[in-house]
Amino acid sequence: MSSFEVDVLVVGSGPVGATFARKLIDKGRNVLMIDSGAQLSANYGEHLKNSFLYQKNVDLFASVIRGHLHPLSVATSDAPVVTLDPSSFEYDPALWPGFVLNNQNPDQKERDNLGASATTYAVGGMATHWTAAVPRFHAELELTHDGQPYPLDLTALYPQAESLLRRATDVFQDSARHLLVKEVLHKAGFSTVTELPLAVSKRSDRAKSGAVHWSSTDTVLGALANPHHTPPKGRFTLLAEHQCTKLNLVPDGTGKQKVSGVEVRNLRNLDETVTITAKVFVVACGAILTPQLLFASGLRPEALGHYLTEQPMAFCQTVLKQSIMDKLLDWLKPYPDALDRVQKYKTKQEYMQANNIPGADPVFFPKGELEPNLWIAATPGQPWHCQIHRDAFSYGEVPPNIDRRLVVDLRWFGLSRPRKANRVEFSETGKDSFGMPQPTFHFALDKKEREEAGRMMAHMMKVASALGGFMPGSEPQFLTPGLPLHIAGTTRMGRTEADKATSVVDSHSQVWDVSNLFLGGNGLHPYGNAANPTLTSVATALKAVDQVEKILPTTGS
Repeated sequence: MSSFEVDVLVVGSGPVGATFARKLIDKGRNVLMIDSGAQLSANYGEHLKNSFLYQKNVDLFASVIRGHLHPLSVATSDAPVVTLDPSSFEYDPALWPGFVLNNQNPDQKERDNLGASATTYAVGGMATHWTAAVPRFHAELELTHDGQPYPLDLTALYPQAESLLRRATDVFQDSARHLLVKEVLHKAGFSTVTELPLAVSKRSDRAKSGAVHWSSTDTVLGALANPHHTPPKGRFTLLAEHQCTKLNLVPDGTGKQKVSGVEVRNLRNLDETVTITAKVFVVACGAILTPQLLFASGLRPEALGHYLTEQPMAFCQTVLKQSIMDKLLDWLKPYPDALDRVQKYKTKQEYMQANNIPGADPVFFPKGELEPNLWIAATPGQPWHCQIHRDAFSYGEVPPNIDRRLVVDLRWFGLSRPRKANRVEFSETGKDSFGMPQPTFHFALDKKEREEAGRMMAHMMKVASALGGFMPGSEPQFLTPGLPLHIAGTTRMGRTEADKATSVVDSHSQVWDVSNLFLGGNGLHPYGNAANPTLTSVATALKAVDQVEKILPTTGS
């Protein structure tokens, strides 16, 4: 039997849960964090792309991402496999109603599914493989909707969140590859292209390694990420592969409810009893698993799972034009340092080629030049967020016979607005792989959003045409709904008690009418988003910490 008595239990170990833990421990609190997933790194929640291998070849990381994405709702298919060996076992689905094959969801219709929506079960969650883009929401686009402002003021919170995540725009800005793409696009009339804000930092050995350090949960936790670290005040414990299956709710004596305890399974030893006592409970395990836990606990406000937003996403990959590469030195003339590096490398390669020395490189980017990382910010007149960069996803891998230094990825993220009909529902009977209520999606874009998606695609193709031709297999396309992994709104935030019917938490991230329960994560964003949501999620968590402190007894009491 394991028993823990703490000030705060945090369910979920992504950057948002880590924000709660870090700030509360700084205030001298005792915090226990649990996660259903395994610990994949020496320190808690490191970005797996920091591995030397993936720094050298980011395309290899695509298989890591695919391996860590667990689909949330797979529509059923009982179509026969007509090429299967006729002697193989088969059954008649009509005679076996209710049988669930390979964790498919019999309630999910293909037409309104977010088919690529997935979660990651690991300490660090999605941040173990995220792109680490951390733009702020646009004041008039994402922080305002139908004339209503965002439920809380983020002005002072954004800089704090950026500091926790180590936001930077200067890590890639001197790279010749980055500068070339930026210069080409500026000359083509795309004057708003600028450095993509990223949660990343320079490594001291970058000149030798060509590597950077991507932020994740370990970055937010700071010294606490070291399992052997003892903080000067407060106490921190993290239990991997411990699943919270239920929050136990009781009356608190004031007309509200409170969480009296939790039911937790040690997934390494299901025979073990785990007892956790806490004063405050924080659930920050993603935009689907958070409302799933509330549903399983019998906490089902009207808005739970409703007002779901997700981004339509367009994607393509280009290979830089011959005409651009032929005039590489001319393009880089405004940037003397990059020009000097490329000129020296070019001279060396041409000498090797002229003298028949094996290994001469016809692509005149020095091997250590970092990839481009650029963006075009979303605005009210152009409500899509544009990333012009190179990264690994569960799609868009580069064939081995195309030089990766010539490839540029374009990812355009659109915007959907909250509507009650767009939702995730949870089954009373069906269970997912972890024994929790099976989620089922009902999502569709409206007419305006579909028209804007068409304009978004046209814009992406115009930008791409300035750079080069399309990679075979990665021509301009809309990706499977849910693939951005930016679902929001499922536990949306309201401003005042008048918003109770259309929200799950108040502006302090506290669940309405539950005196000691707080939520965190992208599910809180009430208006939809074009930009990546994690920075704003961390900012809202910082605000919530202040309210948690007000509820907890004075330190030492």
